[in-house]
Amino acid sequence: MARRYDTNDATDRVTGLREAASAVRRGELVVLPTDTVYGIGADAFTKEAVGDLLEAKGRGRNMPTPVLIGSPNTLHGLVTDFSELAWELVDAFWPGALTLVARHQPSLQWDLGDTRGTVAVRMPLHPVAIELLTEVGPMAVSSANLTGHPAPENCDFAQEMLGDSVSVYLDGGPTPGNVPSSIVDVSREVPVLLRAGAISADELRKVVPDLEVAN
Repeated sequence: MARRYDTNDATDRVTGLREAASAVRRGELVVLPTDTVYGIGADAFTKEAVGDLLEAKGRGRNMPTPVLIGSPNTLHGLVTDFSELAWELVDAFWPGALTLVARHQPSLQWDLGDTRGTVAVRMPLHPVAIELLTEVGPMAVSSANLTGHPAPENCDFAQEMLGDSVSVYLDGGPTPGNVPSSIVDVSREVPVLLRAGAISADELRKVVPDLEVAN
């Protein structure tokens, strides 16, 4: 039976974050608010949990799960060949609605789907998400919806779709925005905007003037 906690209530927030962290460590799924939409998350290093996440969404391995982190410093253990331009994007837009696709460390024992050696990583600008990520470490997180359905801006919508496939729901009220993050591939010599989202190409070019845009 799924448990739900109101993170706008001080007591419920403490209990909910503790229960969510315990659930993640047990390899279970949680729903959490972010600065874009609600996400469904699991321990990034537990293969079975990531598989359960993909199954709950009805999503195939051909659409790998992004990873959320609670601090830019966490990148040092996750990615390799991370350029100065990539760090400049981190400095300018994290925490926030920018996802970076980078080469992941080949030694990492994780299975996020068919990533082809890369990982999509982001630090969200939401206190509940950051607190949970700081407690449990990197999480595989995707929008908390069934594939093909709109991404949820509130916990009710997420729970209607995902039900008891999720152990803990953290209800932070409506999300601040409903536009997905922008995605920039920094695994190449020149960064490429793969998806235009909350941060425009013009804003990104203030930091990376040579930014290319994928067709």
